[in-house]
Amino acid sequence: MKDVYITKMATFLPNAPVKNEEIEDRLGMINGKPSRAKNIVLRSNKIKTRYYAIDENGTVTHNNAELTERAIQKLADDSFLLSQVQLLSCGTSTPDHLLPSHAAMVHGLLKNGNMEINSASGVCCSGMNAMKYAFMAIRSGQVQYAVCTGSERASALTKAAIFEEEAAHLETLENNPIVAFEKDFLRWMLSDGAGAMLLQDGPSGDTALKIEWIEGFSYAHEMETCMYAGGEKLEDGTLKPWSDYKGTEWNQKSVFAIKQDVKLLGEHILIKAVDSLQKALSKHGITADDVDYFLPHISSYFFQEGFYETLEKNGITIPFEKWFLNLESVGNVGAASIYIMLEELMNSGTLKKGDRILLFVPESSRFSYVHTYLTVH
Repeated sequence: MKDVYITKMATFLPNAPVKNEEIEDRLGMINGKPSRAKNIVLRSNKIKTRYYAIDENGTVTHNNAELTERAIQKLADDSFLLSQVQLLSCGTSTPDHLLPSHAAMVHGLLKNGNMEINSASGVCCSGMNAMKYAFMAIRSGQVQYAVCTGSERASALTKAAIFEEEAAHLETLENNPIVAFEKDFLRWMLSDGAGAMLLQDGPSGDTALKIEWIEGFSYAHEMETCMYAGGEKLEDGTLKPWSDYKGTEWNQKSVFAIKQDVKLLGEHILIKAVDSLQKALSKHGITADDVDYFLPHISSYFFQEGFYETLEKNGITIPFEKWFLNLESVGNVGAASIYIMLEELMNSGTLKKGDRILLFVPESSRFSYVHTYLTVH
């Protein structure tokens, strides 16, 4: 089995950063009225700026495949050509189409020659699942060069236009056109962008990160759906898919909007996170003392203190000085968040040979987690 190294990383964040007071200028106001949830959510998540593939005039500037392609292009230089890529593995929760797959659309833009492609679906873990596919392909000796990505264009599902017909329908029925909090909540949480990494079977360049292991855990066998799009959650907790609704109902119910069961999230996300992390560390004989940098993808700073305390109660004490976060400045970019965090750290000039990095990625859709352990070479 071959060793696998991350040798290059790049990100693409579209347009200028958007401040909190500018969000509704870009996404629009539902029914022409400011959101009642906006300020509450922003105070909790403490995000100050984020990026949208929408310009100041409200015009869409990039789709998801284009965001991803732009990040991948930045990997190329005199020492590495995109024509050398043998595998492209892409993860996202917001593909531009039901089909063709996201990776196929990205490859179509790259036009870099024949190669294998793989698309990983899901939410935040999809970027890590794309990475694991590439990791296993190199580890097993099938390819020498692989590119994996995480990307999101959440703005496409959070623009006011998505909710306009539902708001009008509610106003007709109840004279109270307020979109449910579970739908409005995520409008103030999510951001657009893409990250890409080059994986090779040997170290290269000034800094290379060896992937020691990647472990994933799903709790879908015991947890109902928490975050979803393309369906509606029923009173019994089951999810009714978009294809079982009439076309006229898709807009009336904002079926394609991203939704979150906030109560379920608060009750279980941290408990399952620590359980999965304990399993991963125990399997590989790793303790908190074996971590120099901890990169947790958290959707909101609201969870930071609680996550630390839950870890500590379960014997995993990682001091805050070891945590590396950039949520405040780039927002929650879903599947791309861990790529964007790691790229900033990798290219910061602060890493030294032997440093150990632990990546933590949760996915609230039905409670899945991926943990990755890296060493600096």
